[in-house]
Amino acid sequence: MKIQILGTGCPKCTQLAEVAETAARELALDYELVKVTDLKEIVSFGVMTTPALVVDGQVKVAGKVPSVAELKGMLS
Repeated sequence: MKIQILGTGCPKCTQLAEVAETAARELALDYELVKVTDLKEIVSFGVMTTPALVVDGQVKVAGKVPSVAELKGMLS
């Protein structure tokens, strides 16, 4: 599973990366976490507000940081 965090490195982007990693570890997933900071690449996903979470090429959330429990539901 490829998990991408879209954002420029703001505190919420960092928080989303931490929450996503926690959720993936708790679910014992085989995953790769990638941080995408290039604005052109972020926009190519159709995302206008960051942070955003992309799982296997599909945008799951944008503009907010969900809880670990919410993210587990998105990842499973």
